Amino acid sequence: MNNLKISNLIALAFLFVMFSCTTPPKTKIQCYAWLGGPGNVTDTKIKAQFTDLKKKGIDGLMYSGGQNPETYQRVGKIAKEAGLEFHTWIPTLIQGINPKIKPEWYAVNGLCESALTKPAYAEHYKFVCPNREEVYQFLADMYGKIADIPEVDGIHLDFIRFPDVILAQGLWKKYGLVMDREFPQFDYCYCDKCVADFKAKTGIDIKAAKDPSQVQEWKQFRYDLITNLVNRLAEVVHSKNKQINAAVFPGPSVAKKLVRQEWDKWKIDAFYPMNYNDFYLEGTPWIGKMTKESVTALNNTKLVYSGLFICPDPKKKASEPDPENHGLLPEELEPAIRESMENGAAGICLFTPERMTPEHWVIFDKAIHATYTKK
Repeated sequence: MNNLKISNLIALAFLFVMFSCTTPPKTKIQCYAWLGGPGNVTDTKIKAQFTDLKKKGIDGLMYSGGQNPETYQRVGKIAKEAGLEFHTWIPTLIQGINPKIKPEWYAVNGLCESALTKPAYAEHYKFVCPNREEVYQFLADMYGKIADIPEVDGIHLDFIRFPDVILAQGLWKKYGLVMDREFPQFDYCYCDKCVADFKAKTGIDIKAAKDPSQVQEWKQFRYDLITNLVNRLAEVVHSKNKQINAAVFPGPSVAKKLVRQEWDKWKIDAFYPMNYNDFYLEGTPWIGKMTKESVTALNNTKLVYSGLFICPDPKKKASEPDPENHGLLPEELEPAIRESMENGAAGICLFTPERMTPEHWVIFDKAIHATYTKK
């Protein structure tokens, strides 16, 4: 081979190396997913599912598998092998029948009815009171033990709130309600401790108030109960060198009004607002509006991942009476992701990948690899 050919080959090789080193990596936004399990599913099937989700563009899971640390150790190991972040998604203030939880720990509504024996809306709405030290100790112990698991990246709080004092408007018809104001049967918590503590702090006997919904100090007292509980749990999880994040209602303006979450005061690492537009009878531009409010409320100091609610059966959405079977159609997914990213989200979170149709996944793949410019 003559010297000219050798020189040409060297030059081509040099150009190839330079091109490879300077080509920017393919754009992809950060994507998470809420997912439940494992039930009786084998490790092999779990690994296949997780590997498939990773291939489709999911970076991490908010995984719900009960309260047993051994479950999260088992599933977390498989998630790590698949290259996924693994956050444990465990309800906080909704607790089923549990021998560790005493009946008096449950929240009480404005009619003096316990959430244990007469839960609002649905049977599983058995909320415990965030103002009880025993509740904090129970939660701190549970989350602390799970945070100790090496495979767990973080604790993901959910139902860290009071029951909906006002339902999202899209749910009114389902429950046969018109919730144009706060009603006592959905207003929590009026347990003896909450009433006494509020009176000691403010001098106000809330049970003597003509209309408790108009007492701003009473609203703030309950915002603070949730905030204080979250911040104490954050200390526990952070002491284990793990992350803590939470699924929250949109806003926080909507969250404060509907479920007493003043989450912009929470000392956690990331927020996953459930921007489920169909529940609020809104289109995808509303997702952008809520995302903008979220990042602004946090002064861009914390990560916000926009929670997106997926329609599991797009062909039947128009005739489906239950709004909890509604959600984003395939053609709405790209606008929802774009609205989220252009308004400051750090990424998105799907509820849930199991609701995604093949058409959803095709659009999802294009949308998560697009470049977005913040407004």
